[in-house]
Amino acid sequence: MSLTEVIRQQIRQQGPLPFATYADLALYHPEFGYYTRVDQRSGRRGDFITSVDFGSSLGTLLAAQCTEMWRHLNSCRFGLVEAGAGNGRLSHDILDAVSSSESSFYQAIDLHLVERSPTARKAQTKELASHRSKLVSSDASLPADNSITGVILANELLDAFAPHILVMTDTELREVYIDADSNGSFVERLGPLSSSHIQAHIEEQKIVIKPGWRIEVVPEVVTWVKKAVRVLRRGFLLLIDYGHEARELYSATHSQGTVATYFRHQVETTNTTAAQPWLIEPGSRDITTHVNLTAVRTAAESAGATTLGILDQTYFLLGLGAAEHATATTSTEDLGSLRRRLAMKSLLIPGGLGSTQKVMVFGKDIGTPTLSGLSFKIRAT
Repeated sequence: MSLTEVIRQQIRQQGPLPFATYADLALYHPEFGYYTRVDQRSGRRGDFITSVDFGSSLGTLLAAQCTEMWRHLNSCRFGLVEAGAGNGRLSHDILDAVSSSESSFYQAIDLHLVERSPTARKAQTKELASHRSKLVSSDASLPADNSITGVILANELLDAFAPHILVMTDTELREVYIDADSNGSFVERLGPLSSSHIQAHIEEQKIVIKPGWRIEVVPEVVTWVKKAVRVLRRGFLLLIDYGHEARELYSATHSQGTVATYFRHQVETTNTTAAQPWLIEPGSRDITTHVNLTAVRTAAESAGATTLGILDQTYFLLGLGAAEHATATTSTEDLGSLRRRLAMKSLLIPGGLGSTQKVMVFGKDIGTPTLSGLSFKIRAT
């Protein structure tokens, strides 16, 4: 049986599915989901590129920020929780850098990996072989509330939460459902809001939707952020993702929504004249949407965290010494130096990952410490 047939069968039994249900099956079905079938989807052989795919530079710079956080916490143990960890590549890079630069901090680290894909979790043992003693847990969900003194880190996790797609008609707000036509092909239908939580989210976030607009809301992101803050006894929540403040996300600029699929390094967005790309062969491609940064911030603050900074990845990495890292050797013939410079260019360049990726840092019961990654207090884009 294929995922297409699984979804068709569910539609026959339950009727049309909210797009969020369909997308969650496409991404995370235990057997056929896009993320659950293999341990790594990004990189040259995958469908898209993330910051981790440019070598160990991001991990090295994050290691510097984590070291600084450890000193502020002044704790004998430091919980490093990576959510959406995949096969553990980023944590591996962080631990490599810490082990070679700050042995005392390395000894204090307790690593917790959070990953929904069983395939990726199995791959973590091999990826982290050289740091096996640091891995305390690997699970599909976050650790228990009030259990972590340290940092919870998530790099490009929130954009992968399945969104609810909403359309404002001339008369009322409707939700997009996925149905199967007489040929078995998936099609979109409009129906009533699938949950009272959606309307509550719209009112809580003060989202205004004008007639003709097609938008996405992801109340589950708010739930996750609040849970992450509760997990922290003391420490930091560091999120890296692409998105916009609500005033821009829900505006004429994005009036047709931000849902996109990535397939063999090609991005596909809403198509009003043919089948939507995410309805073709579910489970074969990524489905993402831009993150509502305003909702993330208000969720963290309502759960008891303090917003320490929200800025472009460019400025965050420059504050951590990206320029110095890229030129760690003066030899123009050194291959490692060349690779670092090229990687850093990819991570920093405006219009690319440097400006599309936003870094959000929150603190809990730690006051307002000075962090090098937040040295640039403005966001240019």
